[in-house]
Amino acid sequence: MTDKFRAYRIDEQEGKIVAGFQELSIDDLTEGNVVIKVSHSTINYKDALAATGAAPILRRYPLTGGIDLAGEVVSSDDAELQPGTPVLVNGCGLSETIDGGYSEYARVDSGSVVPIPDGMTAAETMKIGTAGYTAALAVHRMEQNGQLPESGPIVVTGATGGVGSIAIDMLDGRGYEAVAVTGKADAEDYLKSIGARRVLQRDEIDFGKRPMERAEWAGAIDNLGGDYLAWLTRTVGYGGNIASIGLASGFKLETTVMPFILRAVCLLGINSVDTPRDLRLAVWSRIANDLRPRHLDTIGSKTIGLDELADAFQAYLDGAVTGRVVVEI
Repeated sequence: MTDKFRAYRIDEQEGKIVAGFQELSIDDLTEGNVVIKVSHSTINYKDALAATGAAPILRRYPLTGGIDLAGEVVSSDDAELQPGTPVLVNGCGLSETIDGGYSEYARVDSGSVVPIPDGMTAAETMKIGTAGYTAALAVHRMEQNGQLPESGPIVVTGATGGVGSIAIDMLDGRGYEAVAVTGKADAEDYLKSIGARRVLQRDEIDFGKRPMERAEWAGAIDNLGGDYLAWLTRTVGYGGNIASIGLASGFKLETTVMPFILRAVCLLGINSVDTPRDLRLAVWSRIANDLRPRHLDTIGSKTIGLDELADAFQAYLDGAVTGRVVVEI
């Protein structure tokens, strides 16, 4: 293990966010009982918000950015995580309360570490990352709550993003009719190539004004929030599940109780950060098996080096990213 290594640090100075590379030692990192040599990370919308200061993601300063990481255990006092074990960490406070994955080394608590499932590489797990894990958690929760492919179509908003893209892939692989909602007019070929049966343009949606509109969907995975989530509550059919994941279009939800008491619609909150360990392991096991994305080379086709990181964030804030970007450390 090297004495010094590079990390992309995020700090607050005079009320402004400042981010850049620094040289650190292991002792400079937040506490943990497992040290990982990081080989790959990734970029999520949340990472872009944190690194640019567009939203107050970090709860302490300074911290290393990156809510995902994959690599190999270097040292550990957990008998189940021996040196040389390939592992990943997603969420669990990375780049919020503890140092994240944009670093050559990371130190974390063993309770957050997931051994990379057999048959998967570190790069593959980061093509999936928090975005894909969140999509899988949504499908898992929906199915626990009775969702079935034969019930009808599942609509996915924000479909070209990381969560949306992998959700469509996973749903199609499970036999669901996945319907993509996107604001990108040129994305139809991409979305159909990863499993979407239909593609709806966001500006063509009639949100309606009644407490309930005609039931169109058996369920939904929503990355947008705001008016789109309200529209989904009015248009999902009896007993359908809506997995609420993001708020790219707004954090307010203006709806009525009517869909819940007349159609038994279920609104499921999806939190990928604080998932209990048993559930986290179960979902990653499904990702390696029946929820394994079949189009990762299409969805995660872009890889950048650590030196390119700073220039990559703005595209996320502009909504100009399709699929997933892997960061090679």
